[in-house]
Amino acid sequence: MPDTSYIRWFSDLGRDDVALVGGKNASLGELCRRLKPLGVEVPDGFALTAAAFRDALTAAGAWDGLHALLDGLDKADVEHLARAGAGAREIVYAAGLTPAMEEQLRAAFRALLAEYGEGLTVAVRSSATAEDLPTASFAGQHETYLNVAGETMLLDAVRRCHASLFTDRAISYRIDQGFDHFKVALSVGVQKMVRSDLASAGVMFTLDTESGFRDAVFITGAYGLGETVVQGAVDPDEFYVHKPTFRRGHRAVLRRRLGEKQVKMVYRLGRTREPTRTIPTPGADRERFCLTDGEVLRLAEQAIRIEDHYGQPMDIEWAKDGRDGGLYIVQARPETVASRRTALELESFVPEGKGIALVTGRAVGGRMATGAVRVVTDAHRLSAFRPGEVLVADTTTPDWEPVMKTAAAIVTNRGGRTCHAAIVARELGIPAVVGTERATEALSDGRTVTVSCAEGDTGKVYDGTVPFRVERIDLGQLPRPRTRIMVNLGNPDQAFQTGQLPVDGVGLARMEFIISEAIKIHPMALVHPERVEDPDARAHIARLTRSHPDGSAYFVERLSEGIGTIAAAFHPRPVIVRLSDFKTNEYASLIGGRWFEPVEENPMLGFRGAARYAHPAYEEGFALECRALARVRAEMGLTNVQVMVPFCRRLEEADRVIAAMARHGLERGRDGLQIYVMCEIPNNVLLVDEFARRFDGFSIGSNDLTQLTLGVDRDSPLVAFDFDERDPGVLAFLRQAVEGARRNGRPCGICGQAPSDYPEIAEFLVRLGIDSISLTPDSVLRTLRAVVELERELGRAPRDPETGGPS
Repeated sequence: MPDTSYIRWFSDLGRDDVALVGGKNASLGELCRRLKPLGVEVPDGFALTAAAFRDALTAAGAWDGLHALLDGLDKADVEHLARAGAGAREIVYAAGLTPAMEEQLRAAFRALLAEYGEGLTVAVRSSATAEDLPTASFAGQHETYLNVAGETMLLDAVRRCHASLFTDRAISYRIDQGFDHFKVALSVGVQKMVRSDLASAGVMFTLDTESGFRDAVFITGAYGLGETVVQGAVDPDEFYVHKPTFRRGHRAVLRRRLGEKQVKMVYRLGRTREPTRTIPTPGADRERFCLTDGEVLRLAEQAIRIEDHYGQPMDIEWAKDGRDGGLYIVQARPETVASRRTALELESFVPEGKGIALVTGRAVGGRMATGAVRVVTDAHRLSAFRPGEVLVADTTTPDWEPVMKTAAAIVTNRGGRTCHAAIVARELGIPAVVGTERATEALSDGRTVTVSCAEGDTGKVYDGTVPFRVERIDLGQLPRPRTRIMVNLGNPDQAFQTGQLPVDGVGLARMEFIISEAIKIHPMALVHPERVEDPDARAHIARLTRSHPDGSAYFVERLSEGIGTIAAAFHPRPVIVRLSDFKTNEYASLIGGRWFEPVEENPMLGFRGAARYAHPAYEEGFALECRALARVRAEMGLTNVQVMVPFCRRLEEADRVIAAMARHGLERGRDGLQIYVMCEIPNNVLLVDEFARRFDGFSIGSNDLTQLTLGVDRDSPLVAFDFDERDPGVLAFLRQAVEGARRNGRPCGICGQAPSDYPEIAEFLVRLGIDSISLTPDSVLRTLRAVVELERELGRAPRDPETGGPS
């Protein structure tokens, strides 16, 4: 007797049952059976097997009609594709279910009702037997129906799921992936709805979706049902958790970004064919995160357990129940794009010009492309789209995929980095800028634009053509020099991508970018907002800090998350963070800054660097910098962060700063903390032996050392021609610094611009035996190769990239 049981409960399924119940349902079974005992919360449910789909079509005599519509179908003929898809869906829906299937489905639903009680609603999800494979996601190809109540609605939703195997997008996708339409069947999952309409939901990945960085859990979320996040109807909140330090017991959110969360999907009242609706998110909810830090960390823990079980990066849907407060996993599948990139191959798009940014948003894909704009306001305008154009829309839906595959780039008003447009763009290998808010207004048909996702987390749409080049490097074949090659970095948005460069760490992590871009407010104005006399500036400060207990907490959180992101990207390689080195005119330009900064005739030589840190005018601001660094090292567990003091003029000043740092929680030597000093003033070189007794290492700042050696203001166009790091006097100081550091057993590197701009400076320093050279990211590969060749001439064997020893 053949098995006529068409129902399988999730608890009886596993990941090997894809042929029986499809990828989604097999995954849910694996979660329920294997991971629920480990603390991963999964709502219960069951699957209607793929055999039910096949048997229903056989009983209805539907196969001949489907073959007539689909055999030899040319997807390039959009109208023919649309007619064939509509006809196929009509055949499948009309086939319905056999009486035996209906009875088994009703009985299973009643059992679920008995488990959860009256008021139960379910999610009805399609699960194809060729779905969620390591090389194909099938994201959004088939239908899902939410808040389904009662047996009648359930039966109808199952029939509609069956019919969705032949949506236009699914037909097109199978053709592109090389799947036979008739070798793919559809199972239907029925799962208890989590009442996230009363709370929040979203998607998380166990890697960074843009860079492929595998040491982070990336969580997105918004209020209401999770479909708004998946569909790209909202700009969601984003959170990162660093996995290596989390595993060691450090429970801290690495980084967060507040999304707009414009709308939310909620239940409709009553039993209707459309059981959900989308409404505006209340203003108060838009201004606060949809998850607490504790909830973010609980989700991260579940994500890590799921990844450990599957042994590969995962794409996971989560939902918070507004009634019981539980955080539930409602889907998990292998991540199929970023995880497929080889770690030994580095591809980077490098802009070679500048342009005017017409709109900005969230960058997806790390690439660049140029093309003519085509604004698509609804599906009816898709027929006008031409291959190679830039698709601009409010948002995209899975039905648009046949057209999206021919686009040079995609730009949307709404959506985050886990929305449908972002997933498709990554899979296709094209850049996308999502969540721009106004792209459909700012961009017009036919206008040539360059879409850039190669400049960090912020994607930009430039007016006209901006030239760029593509660099592809096989890191597995790249030798490493004995001289440590490091990188200069200030923008946390670029950290995960830059961290993939073949470098030994960060020789200079600048605070200034984080303060000016992420904090925006003068530190002292955060400590003493009452001293800011401009009411508009006070209101601006209050608005930016509204979700924090006070201005100090705002500064510490923002700065520590920026530094922490850079440190996590390079962990466990060292990251040397320079304390703030704004000049007074630069500090004054921050919000509220002019009430705390003197007006100086020559800020370059004024109240800057170490002089500020123990001074009454700034010591409270310096305490915040120290608190942020202490949080990165202690709470986040990123002890690869070391600290560097800039523009330290005199020995007495060094003593005061080191004492102030210890008072504020940064004690030299404690938990391995090293304190470096910038060697950028002639006095640092002349007294190198004395400075070496106070600091753990030196980093030459060639910019300031050059101007102070030659007496040239590098910001003055009248004398800028005299600013030259290759001057014999500057080279003499460089030699003395390197030799003096070596004499005292202290490491010495250089982080100034000179070796990035002038290969001959790098050569000079390598011949001296400098320990490390820190470069701008765009000059790393060129300089690295040159240093390897020079060291070969000098008889120094390259290092083995794996062991760090001679190769």
